[in-house]
Amino acid sequence: MEHLSNIELYFAKPEYFKENSVVIEGDNFHHITRVMRHSEGDEIYVTNGAGKIFRCEIFSLNKNEVTAIVREEYPYKNKYGNFTFCLPKLKSSDRFEFALEKAIELGISNFIVLNSSRTVSKGTKMQRWEKIAVAAMKQSLQSYLPVISEIDSLKELLKLDGEIVVFEQNSKKQLSELKIDPAKNYYFVFGPEGGLNNQELDLFAGREIINLADNRLRAETAVIKAASILSTLV
Repeated sequence: MEHLSNIELYFAKPEYFKENSVVIEGDNFHHITRVMRHSEGDEIYVTNGAGKIFRCEIFSLNKNEVTAIVREEYPYKNKYGNFTFCLPKLKSSDRFEFALEKAIELGISNFIVLNSSRTVSKGTKMQRWEKIAVAAMKQSLQSYLPVISEIDSLKELLKLDGEIVVFEQNSKKQLSELKIDPAKNYYFVFGPEGGLNNQELDLFAGREIINLADNRLRAETAVIKAASILSTLV
């Protein structure tokens, strides 16, 4: 495994890789040909979103796609693959998207979007969220395509196999005190503006309740701080 920096990273789904070549279409094709103005023989890097980055050489360009030859591959471990961030829909879609983007840049690759009693729903924008996820993955040179799902009720979290960690302002336990077991899945639950109400907190009685800061944080700030702290615990 090698650390790569100062590269252009593009994305192609695993099915677009055939033996020692890859076909690149869509937005990535446009960026390669129209923005970067690459030509045959140029070197590019492509991730399959499944843990590998490939050093490639452009073989051909046509009207709709680029074909590149794979010259070398770099496999990566999903360091935070057992973490899922459970993000509330926020009143401001910009703030929600900012939190999603920055969590991905910090290495989180699993997300559940949830509703709660204080959620001011802006509807589901899964296609837009997935586009943001791809862009953030490429920007931060990650090799795992983020997975985003959605649930309607907090009760559904209780059915999941893993440890639930809820962030709540009034808790006295700090995230740095949490002992991470790499063999377990962890679901980190963030409240919306105003936090989770008492009935919702009661759902998680007996689970880990964590305070992120002495001062009150905006929801998107809490997401970024949690991702930053977790990176020091693994």
